[in-house]
Amino acid sequence: MAYLALYRKYRPLTFDDVKGQEVVVSALKNEVKTGRVGHAYMLCGSRGIGKTTLAKILARAVNCEHPVDGNPCNECAACKQINAGSSMNVVEIDAASNNRVDDVRELIDGVRYSPTNAKYKVYIIDEVHMLSPGAFNALLKTLEEPPSYVIFILATTDVQKVPVTILSRCQRYDLKRIPVPVIVERLKEIGEKENIKAEEKALSYIARAADGGMRDAVSIFDKCSSFISEGDVLTYDKTLEILGNVDVSVFSGMFESLRARKINECIKVLDEISDSGASIVQFITDFTWYLRNMLLVQLSENPADAPVDMTSENIALLKQQADEIGNKTLMRYIEVLSGLKNELRNSTDKRVIIELALIKLIEPTSESTDAAVLQRLEQLESELNQQERVLNGMNVDAILSKVNQAVSSGAVVQGNEADAAQRKEALENKKKELLDAMPEDIKEIASRWNEVCSLIKDGMSYATFSNREKVGVSYSNNEIRLLFYCHMDYTQFYSPDFEFQKTIEEAIEKLIGKHVKVTGVDRSGEGKAKEIDIRSILPENVLSLPIVEVNK
Repeated sequence: MAYLALYRKYRPLTFDDVKGQEVVVSALKNEVKTGRVGHAYMLCGSRGIGKTTLAKILARAVNCEHPVDGNPCNECAACKQINAGSSMNVVEIDAASNNRVDDVRELIDGVRYSPTNAKYKVYIIDEVHMLSPGAFNALLKTLEEPPSYVIFILATTDVQKVPVTILSRCQRYDLKRIPVPVIVERLKEIGEKENIKAEEKALSYIARAADGGMRDAVSIFDKCSSFISEGDVLTYDKTLEILGNVDVSVFSGMFESLRARKINECIKVLDEISDSGASIVQFITDFTWYLRNMLLVQLSENPADAPVDMTSENIALLKQQADEIGNKTLMRYIEVLSGLKNELRNSTDKRVIIELALIKLIEPTSESTDAAVLQRLEQLESELNQQERVLNGMNVDAILSKVNQAVSSGAVVQGNEADAAQRKEALENKKKELLDAMPEDIKEIASRWNEVCSLIKDGMSYATFSNREKVGVSYSNNEIRLLFYCHMDYTQFYSPDFEFQKTIEEAIEKLIGKHVKVTGVDRSGEGKAKEIDIRSILPENVLSLPIVEVNK
């Protein structure tokens, strides 16, 4: 006997065998038990969730000679004929290939004939949304007032395309996608009967890959089981290899590359996936799901209770990565990648479209959407948070300037004003915390820097040291660091016999009564993004103090 695919072999034969559709099953069983069977049904839902299966079970149940609690017995002559496909009382039509007006008229011509040795004549029209407008019109009158012995069962994956006039004449039942745990349990049952051993993790991945469809899940399970020898175990890694998918570690690496804004590393990941034979389109779908899980872990008070189907080790990894990124940025990642689906469906060069999307994630400045602007603000905030405890070696001034410009210049689009205001307030609080952490004598030096500069004898030197664009003032390890942003100024004013250093040290000691060492640092190659200019975190009223002449 030819091999029978598992999804056909284990197709439910009774209502009780149907998994994950309890509401619809209960309603149909009650109608059969009470004898209140409608004349037309509309079963809606995605592929592989049981629409046609329920239609066939209902066709047997209404004609069964010995129904059991609303279920067909599958033992009587009527049930056996329907199961064998030889019954004249159940007519199944595929509307995708029989969608013409003549096809429907031929169907209607058969309605006038009574059922043979049965109570009802059942017409099952699959993918009914594929009928032409003329075919729908031809079916309309018969569907509204069929003979008492006729039942129409219509099934569709796209109910939006079915005319309202048809829908209004049917009892509509919407079938839902089957949950992952339910699919896993069903796969376990089939595995035990077929002597196929599989890891729980592998079955869970197959269930997720099926996207809520039991038929797809059983088909994938059937495919994977054919790659293992009798007695072997279907492992998670083997499942990934068979389906051409990737492990969580690859998703983790891609996320780290995105967060570090390393586009070359992201492209390298795509190259490795392509070289392994896996689909980069499927990778993007799975990576989007990975980011979705990360967002749920991030927003959950207890990550272990987050509604994600992952091991505790992977959840811990997600939590660690989620703590390194803001939820607004994470939501934008998901939004951009989710929007790829429609583009990829019609694209001839999917690789280019995916690479462009990754560049958008890394460079939010390329977009002006709400999400992109908020991501830029989060990135700037993150930079500031990293510098919270360190007053040397970093520059908060540039970061604060960028954030304040982004908020005040109207870069935040309408609808995010409140959010931007909260962020601006938070940043101002951060400036205050940094200011509070600064020693009082250093605050005094920063606020009286113009007085320090006034002690320099020649005008050229004063112009250089008092210009914040040329020389910054930082503080580290109990010493003042002069940050020269121009290499020529550094070579001119700072040398082994640097007299200006001694002059500035004496001026500081004269002003505050304390000796502070002064050193020079060449920052011409790195700009102002390395260290804080301590004057930048002082209140504006302090920064605007006039020059006070000091007795020389």
